[in-house]
Amino acid sequence: MRELLKAVADGSLSPAEAEAELRGYVTGDAGRFDAARDQRRGIPEAIFAEGKSDAQVAALAETALETTGRALLTRVSESHVEVLETHLADAFPDAAIDRRSTTVRVTAADYEHPSLDATVAIATGGTVDGPVADEAELVCVDAGTTVDRIDDIGVAALDRTLDQAARLREADVVIVAAGREGALPTVVAGLVDTPVIGVPVASGYGHGGDGEAALAGLLQSCTVLSVVNIDAGFVAGAQAVLIARAIDAARD
Repeated sequence: MRELLKAVADGSLSPAEAEAELRGYVTGDAGRFDAARDQRRGIPEAIFAEGKSDAQVAALAETALETTGRALLTRVSESHVEVLETHLADAFPDAAIDRRSTTVRVTAADYEHPSLDATVAIATGGTVDGPVADEAELVCVDAGTTVDRIDDIGVAALDRTLDQAARLREADVVIVAAGREGALPTVVAGLVDTPVIGVPVASGYGHGGDGEAALAGLLQSCTVLSVVNIDAGFVAGAQAVLIARAIDAARD
């Protein structure tokens, strides 16, 4: 405690960093940020931007950077990104911003990027599945895994899937995002001997086009796979990271 107080007094530690050390979380006007989640759970807290104001998103991102060296944000809008870039230009002028669709990862200049000896393949059925897959990909990138992205291999032309079977089999974990009837993850799971995580995507026509048909299809899969909620790219990426970390530890 005394060392923390001394560090705050001499300016080598900010009040937010001290609070994170003591409580594990930091409380600000925009809410509480769980700075210790990565150490406790192996997955950092992501800032869910949808429903939050631009100012709240920027404040939470700054807190994340200050206490953990990086911020991971999901479901960001254009206005969120604009305010975030402007805000961080003053607070963290050397921060690097990696944006994939509606997901953003920001890292401070002195952040030490982790590395895992594991590969996660991320496959999509079509272009519409891209933003959900992007969310999963940034979670995997954040953890330091190697990502092999394989896009547009939907089962309407099965040769597109079979052509990529060798790449899918080389991965340690496979995430498959697909909408419509959600057939692609079940097909891929029948081709590989590694864990497959299926992500149903809200795309399609009429009845079931909101992702429910894909979710039902994955839950009833004849092949063995894991299933996350509709459009839950973050959860799929987090599950893949936990598996990848165990694989990395075993290889060590």
